[in-house]
Amino acid sequence: MTRQPRAYRLDDPEVASGSVVVTDEPFDAIEAADGAIVPMGERRRAPWVAVLISALSGLLLLGLGLAIENLVTDLYAIAPWLGWVALGLTVLAALAFLAIIGREVSGIWREQKIERLRESAIDALAVKDHQAAKGIISDLTGLYGARSTSAQSLARLKAIDGEIIDAEDRLAIAERELLAPLDAQAKRAIAGAAKQVSLVTAVSPRAIVDVAFVVFAAVRLLRTLARIYGGRPGLFGFLRLAKAAFNHLAVTGGMAVGDSLMQQVLGLGLAARISAKLGEGVLNGLMTARFGLAALAVCRPLPFIKEEMPKIGDVAGELVSRAEQAGS
Repeated sequence: MTRQPRAYRLDDPEVASGSVVVTDEPFDAIEAADGAIVPMGERRRAPWVAVLISALSGLLLLGLGLAIENLVTDLYAIAPWLGWVALGLTVLAALAFLAIIGREVSGIWREQKIERLRESAIDALAVKDHQAAKGIISDLTGLYGARSTSAQSLARLKAIDGEIIDAEDRLAIAERELLAPLDAQAKRAIAGAAKQVSLVTAVSPRAIVDVAFVVFAAVRLLRTLARIYGGRPGLFGFLRLAKAAFNHLAVTGGMAVGDSLMQQVLGLGLAARISAKLGEGVLNGLMTARFGLAALAVCRPLPFIKEEMPKIGDVAGELVSRAEQAGS
């Protein structure tokens, strides 16, 4: 029979009498115990779905190319000028396809650059890296240097380039000079989208119209915010941004708006005092504004340093005020 484990104090009489022997563990065992335990990950499966999609896409492209070749050949056999016209249209379509691919790649590259800037700024602020802050500002000036409205801001940033300033203060100056005007544009865009969604969903006769317009407004708002902060997303770039915005929305609490605005709407029974349709419009507008703030956070190349992070009240306060006036 094995003895059950027990705990002893070093001044215990049994330890002092020698009935309990205390031995030192080997140094190697202590080091092994102190090491980090790496959990066993899931066994990676073969990417058969990706292989299937790639194979089917390749077959589709080969079939399409063969069909185009046969079409050009048949038209050329019927009339040479028809063959040349078909060949010219094929070349034009190929150029347009390459242009679309180039635009998608460029859009994804710009989005990744903005993401890297934001992550680098967070790291530089955490360790107060002065040189990293200067490099981030250099990248920011390269990103916004082509905008004529930021010429004076760029000149002011260049004037302090050689001065000894803390990383946080240097990035805060760049935030004020370059991003504060863009933040104002972004907040106006979010407020306008929230008002528009609230109005349309309040007067629309069908629920399907509400859903379609909310989705349309969210797509347009995300593209607008990306353009404001220097992004030019194509289809795949837009999907990446949308995924990042929804992830940010989930992390920051979903419908939690960060202030007492939602509690004011629901707690005071505002939707019950006014018409149900108007209350639905107000709620849809708030949801659009919340999504807009999440999109702003993922499109902005810097975290909020000295500038105040916008809240629902900053972009949708007028919306609820009007609803309160209608309910009173």
